[in-house]
Amino acid sequence: MREACRIVAVILKDLAAAVEPGVKTMVFEELARKRCADFKVKPAFLGMYGFPFALCCSVNEEVVHGFPSDRVLQEGDLVSFDMGVVYDGFYGDSATTVPVGPVNGDRAKLLDVTKESLARGIAQAEAGNDLYDISGAVQKYVEGQGLSVVRRFVGHGIGRKLHEKPEIPNFVPQDAHRLTLLPGMVLAIEPMVTSGGPDVEVLSDNWTAVTKDRSLAAHFEHTVAVTKNGPRILSLAD
Repeated sequence: MREACRIVAVILKDLAAAVEPGVKTMVFEELARKRCADFKVKPAFLGMYGFPFALCCSVNEEVVHGFPSDRVLQEGDLVSFDMGVVYDGFYGDSATTVPVGPVNGDRAKLLDVTKESLARGIAQAEAGNDLYDISGAVQKYVEGQGLSVVRRFVGHGIGRKLHEKPEIPNFVPQDAHRLTLLPGMVLAIEPMVTSGGPDVEVLSDNWTAVTKDRSLAAHFEHTVAVTKNGPRILSLAD
């Protein structure tokens, strides 16, 4: 799983390096497929549940599951890449959000808060902790910064399948059933945060999820192993 996740991290790094104003988002799909071929791995998302691309590419108000297209990036846009591969029967999964050119103000805050919320969630992935310690850490930080966590989409367990139990929401449900984290569990933790409200809707393509109020969104994700020595991030490029 470490190698599957490392490959994903390298591909995301390559995608981020290619972000600049004037680039069509389909360029990132082509690059993602090329890098999968280079690594001799299968794109995890392509064909899954009927999804037609190797890469989820979501811009600005698009939260997740966006389609690469002829859309041209503009300076100040925020573009999210969500990528997965299959290596030797195991899945790797990670996501990042990249600014197109320099950003500041609310856009920079959204990126910083989402990335920090992921770090705070990962820090709770300790053996003996409760699953919802992760959720609570994300929710408390994001909402404390005046932003919102998306509730419709959640993180998940991962291994020989892309989506395994347990689900990992970025908030603590009222009817949360406690689950103790054990060494050997591997979790895809992925805060999705908006600068407005938490509600989303899915567009007519039946995939692209956008903020209902069309506020900006950001998405960061790491695959993390729970070990007896603390959380270990698997989706790092080196």
